[in-house]
Amino acid sequence: MTQSTNGTTDGTGTVGTTDGTDTAGGAAAGDGGRRPLMAFAWVWVGVPFAYGVYELVLKMKQLFVG
Repeated sequence: MTQSTNGTTDGTGTVGTTDGTDTAGGAAAGDGGRRPLMAFAWVWVGVPFAYGVYELVLKMKQLFVG
């Protein structure tokens, strides 16, 4: 088992912090490069979804109200 300055390695190739939490899949302190991409992805999916829900509400209103 080897220990580095930013965490510990248990011999399986996984790196965790000294308190036992895994930082490989989460948002680490130095992971600022992926944040704008994630924001863009949420907008890319969220805007058309919101528009679709808006159109659905309009169609339902026409269907039931007249």
